Amino acid sequence: MLAADSKVVSSAIEETSCAQPVQSWKEIIDPVEPFLEAVSHRLVQQVKTFDPDIVPYADYALNGQGKHLRSALVALTAQALGRPNEAHVTAALIIEMVHLATLVHDDIMDEAEIRRGRLTLAANWGKDLAVLFGDCLFARALTLAASFPTPDVCRAVAMATNTVCSGEILQTQHKGDFSFTREQYFKVLEMKTAELFALSCELAAFLSGATPDQRVALRKFGLAFGTAYQVFDDCVDLFGSEAAAGKSLGTDLAKGKLTLPVLLVWERAELADRERLEAIVQSWKPSCMATAAELLAKYDVLSASLESMHQYLGLARQAIQFLPHSAGRSGLFGLTDYLAWQSAKLGAVPEDGL
Repeated sequence: MLAADSKVVSSAIEETSCAQPVQSWKEIIDPVEPFLEAVSHRLVQQVKTFDPDIVPYADYALNGQGKHLRSALVALTAQALGRPNEAHVTAALIIEMVHLATLVHDDIMDEAEIRRGRLTLAANWGKDLAVLFGDCLFARALTLAASFPTPDVCRAVAMATNTVCSGEILQTQHKGDFSFTREQYFKVLEMKTAELFALSCELAAFLSGATPDQRVALRKFGLAFGTAYQVFDDCVDLFGSEAAAGKSLGTDLAKGKLTLPVLLVWERAELADRERLEAIVQSWKPSCMATAAELLAKYDVLSASLESMHQYLGLARQAIQFLPHSAGRSGLFGLTDYLAWQSAKLGAVPEDGL
């Protein structure tokens, strides 16, 4: 990576980011809306770079209605250090394409049918085609990264992509494995999700001419915020609403992925309930969800999971306290507020969720 590796500390005192917590996604992105529109436009343009026979798949994948959260991190980081420029737009485009590739592959492994309120690429055209197109997205992202005059950008993107894929491998290795620890769980989260958040912040800082200390601090922000985000997403998979989330839910448990709420049930449960939980994971069928919900409620694991999420949000805020006051800094803090606000709505996830 562009900066030395950093590890997230497991505990922190949560700090208040601002007097009036942000509860609107629009409020956060308004200052960088032109930037996000430029990224969206560039994504549409990328469709034409694929072979004509592949264009329908590229158009479907690249024109999905996502929030471009990682692009927002690039823009807000650049704004916190100065002004976003065309190089930042290209960096955001690259990261979005890597992210989209991981989503295509995730949906194949999870056999998910819905993503962003519509059929996944795999559900629409089949798994074989989808996995190959995901590979094409990875390759295209690296081609764009190689267009920078310095090899540092391509190296950083390649290393981050390797980390993300390695994290997915580690998670897959431990499917249904109740010896999987919380420490291992958070390591997987940092690798498979938080790494692209960290890359978004660190690469934006690099392209803004930030100091090494600033780049390290912003990478820490990305790692901590990305980990918090994935804890939240894991909770949504078990406690959220599919209609509100806009994607297939319950896929983690169905595929034997032991996320934090499930690990907490295992830690807290008496022997009989542990056996019930093992049976659910090892012989999953849709009717098991009622039993799973009963166990999740019995051991009150949602509140404990969200407490961990808030600890990481505290770390994220702490990492960027040194930044001068600006719209970008406020936006980064606003993201932590917004995620905290959304977590309080679990069970009724708002339509404008991250």
